[in-house]
Amino acid sequence: MMRTVLLGAARSQACRALAERSPLVRPVVDRFVAGVTVDDVTAAARAIATDRLVTVDHLGEDVADRAQADTVVEAYLTLLRRLASDGLAGRVEVSIKLSALGQGLSPARGGDLLGTDADKIALDNARRICDSAAAAGTTVTVDMEDHTTTDSTLGIVRDLRVDHPWVGAVLQAQLRRTEGDCRALAGPGSRVRLCKGAYDEPASVAFRDRAQVDRSFVRCLKILMAGHGLPMVATHDPVLIDIARHLGRGRRFELQMLHGVRPRAQRELAAEGLAMRVYLPYGTEWYGYFMRRLAERPANLTFFARSLLTRG
Repeated sequence: MMRTVLLGAARSQACRALAERSPLVRPVVDRFVAGVTVDDVTAAARAIATDRLVTVDHLGEDVADRAQADTVVEAYLTLLRRLASDGLAGRVEVSIKLSALGQGLSPARGGDLLGTDADKIALDNARRICDSAAAAGTTVTVDMEDHTTTDSTLGIVRDLRVDHPWVGAVLQAQLRRTEGDCRALAGPGSRVRLCKGAYDEPASVAFRDRAQVDRSFVRCLKILMAGHGLPMVATHDPVLIDIARHLGRGRRFELQMLHGVRPRAQRELAAEGLAMRVYLPYGTEWYGYFMRRLAERPANLTFFARSLLTRG
């Protein structure tokens, strides 16, 4: 119930306006978000990259027009040039959301373009970012959003991989279809980030019970670990991490965690020689991301409440 309430608040403009005006919220947001500028995020990435890997996300989604999408693309091109010039590209890649690049301009997402036109805009914009990443010497992972975008997103990933086979895809264990998607994407060279999923999906397409999601995660993980690609295991759950370590013995894989969540565990796993990548977001559009982090883990909500009480 609390998860549903928080995810509903993530879509509320009134809640967003209240959060953005509150002087109490920003210090807590800073736990999860690495500032708002390229200088902020590159400084954070440089500190993390001393012992871990990084993927940087320029926050934003569901852009309302092409001009906004162009602005997001330029932000990524600037970021990638900076990663290259600062010598960080070898350990830092980027993650992108296609709804921030124009995918959300279709009528199904509240836009005014045909779905194929919106997908083409998103593909062209994503291709510009991938070209820039290749020039910088790094890679791109395409984030997954709610279930209505899954087919479109995977189609765009397939198109991007024609020229850039290293493009990563994200799959969500909470979706009932994901085992099949894992089988389709477990081929040689494929990079797949498996996460639980952070969207409030209907029972017709998703597992709603936490235990069911965990079991689906393990089934999907077994498929990826038995495949020929690079599994990227995105979870903070110690049990699932132990399962990944067991299944991944003798083969290459990554563990991935969010910036600000279990940082001590991140460093300890990296010290053991495991590939640990930190998902590092930045930018002014932090509200939706922050609310989904609170919805994912009760411990995050407890931390938030305790911080507010302390500051109060």
